[in-house]
Amino acid sequence: MSMKKYKQSKADIAKQFDLPERQSKITSLLNQAGQAYCICRSSDSSRFMIACDSCEEWYHGDCINISEKEAKYIKNYFCDRCREEDPSLKTKFRPQKRENDGDSGREEGRKKKKEKEHSENKSSKRPTKDGCGDCPGCLQLADCGHCEACEDMYKYGGANKLKLKCKQRICVKAKKSSRVSSNRIKKKHHERETYEPEESIAHLQTSEPRHCYGPQCTRAAQYGSKYCSAQCGMRLATARIYQVLPQRIQEWSLSSCVAEQHNRKALEVVRSGLAKAQGALRALDKQHSELDALLERAKHATIQHSDEKELDDETSMYCVTCGHEIHSRTAVKHMEKCFVKYEAQASFGSRHRTRIDGQSMFCDYYNPGNGTYCKRLRVMCPEHFKDPKVSDTDVCGCPLVRNVFDPTGEFCRAPKKSCLKHYQWEKLRRAEVDMERVRQWLRLDELVEQERSIRLAMASRAGVLGLMLHSTYNHEVMERITKANENGKLKESS
Repeated sequence: MSMKKYKQSKADIAKQFDLPERQSKITSLLNQAGQAYCICRSSDSSRFMIACDSCEEWYHGDCINISEKEAKYIKNYFCDRCREEDPSLKTKFRPQKRENDGDSGREEGRKKKKEKEHSENKSSKRPTKDGCGDCPGCLQLADCGHCEACEDMYKYGGANKLKLKCKQRICVKAKKSSRVSSNRIKKKHHERETYEPEESIAHLQTSEPRHCYGPQCTRAAQYGSKYCSAQCGMRLATARIYQVLPQRIQEWSLSSCVAEQHNRKALEVVRSGLAKAQGALRALDKQHSELDALLERAKHATIQHSDEKELDDETSMYCVTCGHEIHSRTAVKHMEKCFVKYEAQASFGSRHRTRIDGQSMFCDYYNPGNGTYCKRLRVMCPEHFKDPKVSDTDVCGCPLVRNVFDPTGEFCRAPKKSCLKHYQWEKLRRAEVDMERVRQWLRLDELVEQERSIRLAMASRAGVLGLMLHSTYNHEVMERITKANENGKLKESS
């Protein structure tokens, strides 16, 4: 059976296909079997071939001297026979450079660039456009990869906005390069780097011994330094601070600082806000304890059945959560259950546990799968805290009011199971108190941060470094002092 299958001809195989499109295609391929192509008139189709766009004759690429790479850039090809018959036919190429021409052009450009750089830097030891060729910056061949300029480069994952050279590869003696590179991009005022000209130390690099600048020091200074040791430099700096600082402190105390006054006013506002938030938290604690007292009183009360029968109300409404039609009497209970069902499907988690002294407002149930703590309110969390079961003897206990806001001192004595008017009133009241607590704690956190920033600004304003770097000169006060000194000198002379 297998021998017969292998001995089938191409025509027998083609007859097995019933599709007309496939049948016609296979028939055309069978008719072309053994057809001669190209100028060599062979039937070899394994090599690269190109077709004439006029006579549709196929030619081998090696027979007409056209490679496969060159054929990629040919748009319309016409064979020699068609061009002899119609001289207007010409082979058209695509508007792209060939790869060989592009490579050769790039190589020539590189050679010219290298020759130009070599001719410009014949006298230098290192072929760079700017630099001495002797300092550590010029001799550094690779980027450090850690400075600000390297982190901005493409190869280190930056956006290349600064377009600067590595700081360790900058020539020490070249000053123009830093100016040109800093002017390439206009930075914001707080991002601009101040240009600090390097102090010349040529007068310190002498072979003759020089006296140390340190106070009461008799030793010779080190090569390239003003001091014989670091201790001498520290002693001289300390002496200058003691000499200049008292005068600066006196100048600071003579003139009033406007920023200091503004900070003191802002600090008073922050302190008043802190006192209000703390008072609000104390009031909320009081409300919480009053609610506990109401519930305790309701536990000891007895159920009082009312003789008045509720009127049957046939009105209905639609649930805002599930959209089903419900009776108006059971609407509150149904909506609460729907909300709890859908709320349990969502997750509110954080990787940090709430740490508030003496308060446990949040659920804080740890989920080992996600590694998070639940951040719902404890009384409203339907996923981890279930409502306690209500017995038949439990009293509702909701405080009754007159004119919506005036408490009467009485409470509802209806059975808790059947009281739909005050359904889960204690749960909602506790949630309101806890939510207000959260708001006040967030307000406290914000005010403490403001107080910290204001105190930091006040502490750093009149520091030693600030007084040494900046001088405050009050012209009116200084004129009075100078006049008083002059009058004192005149009286002494007279």
